[in-house]
Amino acid sequence: MNEFGIKSKEATVASLGLSNVSAAYWNLSPAELVEETIIRGEGFLTDTGALAVDTGEFTGRSPKDKFIVYDDVTKDTIWWGDVNFRFEANQWDTLYNRVTAYLSGKEVYVRDNYACADPKYRVNVRTITEYPSSNLFANNMFIRPSYDEIMKYTPEWTIINAPGFRANPNIDGTRQHNFTIMNFSKKIILIGGSGYTGEIKKGIFTLLNYILPHEKNVLSMHCSANIGKDGDTAIFFGLSGTGKTTLSADPQRGLIGDDEHGWSDSSVFNFEGGCYAKCVDLSKEKEPQIFEAVKFGALLENIECYENTTTVDYSNISKTENTRVSYPIHHISNAVEPSLGGAPQNIFFLTCDAFGVLPPISKLTTGQAMYHFISGYTAKVAGTEMGITEPTIAFSACFGKAFLPLHPTKYAELLGKKLESGKVNVWLVNTGWSGGSFGTGSRMKLAYTRALITAALNGNLDNVKYDTLPIFNLHYPSNCPGVPTEILNPRQTWEDKDAYDAKANDLAAKFIKNFEQYSDAANTSIKEAAPKLSIPA
Repeated sequence: MNEFGIKSKEATVASLGLSNVSAAYWNLSPAELVEETIIRGEGFLTDTGALAVDTGEFTGRSPKDKFIVYDDVTKDTIWWGDVNFRFEANQWDTLYNRVTAYLSGKEVYVRDNYACADPKYRVNVRTITEYPSSNLFANNMFIRPSYDEIMKYTPEWTIINAPGFRANPNIDGTRQHNFTIMNFSKKIILIGGSGYTGEIKKGIFTLLNYILPHEKNVLSMHCSANIGKDGDTAIFFGLSGTGKTTLSADPQRGLIGDDEHGWSDSSVFNFEGGCYAKCVDLSKEKEPQIFEAVKFGALLENIECYENTTTVDYSNISKTENTRVSYPIHHISNAVEPSLGGAPQNIFFLTCDAFGVLPPISKLTTGQAMYHFISGYTAKVAGTEMGITEPTIAFSACFGKAFLPLHPTKYAELLGKKLESGKVNVWLVNTGWSGGSFGTGSRMKLAYTRALITAALNGNLDNVKYDTLPIFNLHYPSNCPGVPTEILNPRQTWEDKDAYDAKANDLAAKFIKNFEQYSDAANTSIKEAAPKLSIPA
């Protein structure tokens, strides 16, 4: 643990334009950061010892306010458009100088960490924050160096986080008063106007999504990963509500990480040193590992407690449905250290298909794996987001479109190359509806999904007979231990088979329409894996 905090005005801070800060607190321990937060009146301890804070106006990321500086490094490599917004290089200095001027006379908190558990790909990240709780978040989420490593530490990238600074769009070139701006030439991420700590985490994820595939031939992935007792690595992709965190938290397997990883020629490695879990409706019964991780050193965001207590009411979402907790990965009892494993043997694409069309599990070809990876399909249902009252289609390229600085086909093709170079099973798992769409059918039982994943991991699905689902051309097993045979073919679970066919055709048409935006840059293998409509859509 980092119990070597110091207070100083180091030249390294001055070199960033922060020579006029009143004090710079370096690498304070979690206990010191908690104490600072409480003294400043910015948080309180819950009955488990976890620190609770409010992030203010923003309780989630603001994707439209994330920018990348447009310059000679980025102009021809970034996938510019509705994900990566240009920030003009000539406006950077003005905004940067205004942020550093804002921090003058203030205390700042400096954290030296690194990203990437595989030493070959390590990236040193220095985080300078206005609030001590933001520094605790960085300490939880990034990998914590030893004392000896700190003594010879040189940052490669720097994050400057100033939630209290409000930009003026007319002066600063931002969309509104909050912003996250990445400068690849200066290797700085500048965050202002938002106290939501996820901007810190996702800034580094976006960075790694650029440098690892572009420069290192490493596939960066928005996924969780675990490892079996025999050393077999499994990867779980999935958007919000698909069960990614829940299904990868297997007490029989070691946790490599729950969100962001790289896949090199020889390893799957965690980018992070912690977890940032949703905690709405968190309970010991449903998610025991996460529940037990909420203890001293953890940081709770935007939660409410039961009246006149410091006991968290996880069902209370009066501030936001996006209540969160960050904690270092060693708070999980079966986490492996260092956080890496070998190349994967099994990859799971999790989707919550609220239309009841897809099988509970199907085995993908390499072409299908690339196609479904670039599609990143799920459905949002009532209760997952404010305002959603019926199933809504959601496609997110590579299961993390918002964080892709390169064109999605770059990641999909790199995935295809890695699949072809080794024996890897890729599974599409539907954790959504069976027997009909949302409102008619029923949600897939978690016990069945776990049994299917366990069977895949144990090799029990290697030699069984597979049948083919029309339209999507998906190959699903005819039987699986612990799972009723009748649910494996989704069409057979519907009373009205014609209604199923119509719904399947409708969903396939939506896949095809979504893929049009990527087709010009996609290779033949990806294109040929698209579903085939059985009737005119």
